Amino acid sequence: MQKDDYIYVLDYLPKGKSEVPSHKRKPLAQAIGITYFSLLEVTPREGKSFEPGDKVYIGEGVREKVDHIERRIKYEWLTPTAKSELSHVLLQIVLSDEPKFVEFFNTTGIISTRQHKLEILPKIGKRHRDEILEERRSKPFESFDDMTARLKNLPDPGKVIVGRIIEELKGESKYRLFVPISQDSRQGR
Repeated sequence: MQKDDYIYVLDYLPKGKSEVPSHKRKPLAQAIGITYFSLLEVTPREGKSFEPGDKVYIGEGVREKVDHIERRIKYEWLTPTAKSELSHVLLQIVLSDEPKFVEFFNTTGIISTRQHKLEILPKIGKRHRDEILEERRSKPFESFDDMTARLKNLPDPGKVIVGRIIEELKGESKYRLFVPISQDSRQGR
């Protein structure tokens, strides 16, 4: 299973979850992995705390702020605060790795004989698909700005990617473009 080395904190619950009996509560953060978009609950080290938006190391070796990873979680288990922070944090992740996502637009292909991967992106229909394919044949896109300059009325490419990632995290799509399927996330462990 693929593991993220860094997370962004979506919500920090210094007194734990309210649905847990008070004698069992402990500080907890809900977070998203930067590379594989794993939704996680993590426990801070003694004396450490988090703020939404904090970038935190969770990889192998010494973790400065995280004591341990509690579990992988489903989208539905996110707190309202975590859900509201998710699109902002995902946009930050997408923009920080823009060349990777521009490359997706430059190279992605078909899913089946009837459908192209571009068509399953939110707000990208057949017309935008055809325009993207035509423009990338003449010259590969260099950035999101290049895409919006060359393609009229194209929705913000970064926000389109974020919308797709959220759909995949919610389990609303049969096809995965950005969020790997893992046995744990399907079973909600």
